[in-house]
Amino acid sequence: MPTIQSTDAEIYYEVSGSGTPVLLIAGLGGVGATWGPQTAMFSKKHTVILPDHRGTGRSTHTAKGQTITQHAADFAAIVEKLGIGPVHVVGSSTGGAITQALALEYPKLVKTATIASSWARVDPFFQRQFAARAQMIASAGVKAATEMGALFLFDPRFQMTNQAVVQGWVDAAVKGASQADIAIKRMDMILAHDRLGDLAGIKCPVLVIVGEADFCTPPHLSEQMAAAIAGAELAKLPGGHFFYMEHPQLFHDRVEAFFAKHGG
Repeated sequence: MPTIQSTDAEIYYEVSGSGTPVLLIAGLGGVGATWGPQTAMFSKKHTVILPDHRGTGRSTHTAKGQTITQHAADFAAIVEKLGIGPVHVVGSSTGGAITQALALEYPKLVKTATIASSWARVDPFFQRQFAARAQMIASAGVKAATEMGALFLFDPRFQMTNQAVVQGWVDAAVKGASQADIAIKRMDMILAHDRLGDLAGIKCPVLVIVGEADFCTPPHLSEQMAAAIAGAELAKLPGGHFFYMEHPQLFHDRVEAFFAKHGG
């Protein structure tokens, strides 16, 4: 089982495929498997690195180091261990926040940054949403909160005819879920993330991409990020927060085109 010791935690990761390296960083659930079909799709042309966040999955379940900066350090350590940088980094939601930190703090390791379904500064809507989700975890537990989260993480139109996909995400997220105390720490980490004022310092090519029906991190947050990064591309695709599962080929093709534009 491939792991790396990063400060006080073992970080689990998987490597598949061959070619130009791509680091896929999952969202709040933290489990690499929640990337669903994208892992196999990227593996056809790339060496894919798929880690589990500390506190989740097969990484050490710990409340220590639950900061965006520490997660960036964990994943930078994996890239350095493998000796295959710089890499294309693709981060969804919380993974997009970690991608921002990687691009800012480890620029030599990042070839391009794709920031999907993410944010750089909390606004009042975001604050209320995640405060409510933390309360749900505290009162009803992680499993119930995950089931509830599926209601607004997927486009309702998609859910009408794709219950198997939605349930598959729920099952994968619950299987690797944090304990409630860790999950709440991760909520705190999300609410503390504020790098909007730093984004001008990102020098690698950036794609900011979001689902048009994203309720969790609405498109205006992506517009704000793209405006703050010189030369950033902004793409809006059909779908909700998990548009990479709802429209996998559309998402994949757009990201691959961005890679090709900047050296494959």
